[in-house]
Amino acid sequence: MKTAMTIAGSDSGGGAGIQADLKTFSALGVYGTSAITAITAQNTQRVTQVLELPADLVAAQIDAIVSDIGADAVKTGMLASSAIIEVVAAKVREHGLDNLVVDPVMVAKSGDALLQEQAVAAMRDLLLPLALVITPNIPEAEVLAGHKLEGPDDLRQAAEEIGALGARHVVIKGGHRDGPAVDLYYDGRSFHEFGTPRVHTTSTHGTGCTFASAIAAGLAKGLGVRDAVAMAKAYVTKALQSAYPVGHGHGPVHHFFRFWQGL
Repeated sequence: MKTAMTIAGSDSGGGAGIQADLKTFSALGVYGTSAITAITAQNTQRVTQVLELPADLVAAQIDAIVSDIGADAVKTGMLASSAIIEVVAAKVREHGLDNLVVDPVMVAKSGDALLQEQAVAAMRDLLLPLALVITPNIPEAEVLAGHKLEGPDDLRQAAEEIGALGARHVVIKGGHRDGPAVDLYYDGRSFHEFGTPRVHTTSTHGTGCTFASAIAAGLAKGLGVRDAVAMAKAYVTKALQSAYPVGHGHGPVHHFFRFWQGL
């Protein structure tokens, strides 16, 4: 059994964060573990409170997992602060965790901030150089690249700029664009677009977490990066198409659509 570890925040509503990550790992056939960075009180409408965990406790969780269970791939999500980013980067180096997927979580679907402003530099300087794959949405890519992204040429330029920061593969997600849902993939040499028709649904909470976790699951099972991205794109699209209403805001995608048919 291959294993994947998520280093991320807890979502009490169950739609994003480690809850989404663990559901994704299970649905895709890998054993999931978690190192929790923060506890959030949130639902489908808003984040009401955040408790950041001590950095040394985050480090201890990573050590406990790697020393016993191991991690064939790692996905990071909400890292909250510079201190946590620093310790995560140190542990990734210490344990040689090469299959690292970084989802640079900065803002919740509700618009609430999930990363301190001063931590952006730490993410850019310490974590990106360790990333095998980074999966920013367009607002996150704008922060990392340092400029607005208006059209296809801007997206390609940003992908190259983010790659120059050290990430070996860049996927800029197209969910914030109009029209079809097209993700731009850059492997350091060439570009490829992964496109699907846009799914019109309010059940979009946790799509970014789910996408990055699906890539990590694919890497854990031995897929190459491009194949893992293609698999993750197909999985998230089907999870969106199969979603059912939960709550009164942005509900979650349906992680277990393959197993609930006919129930």
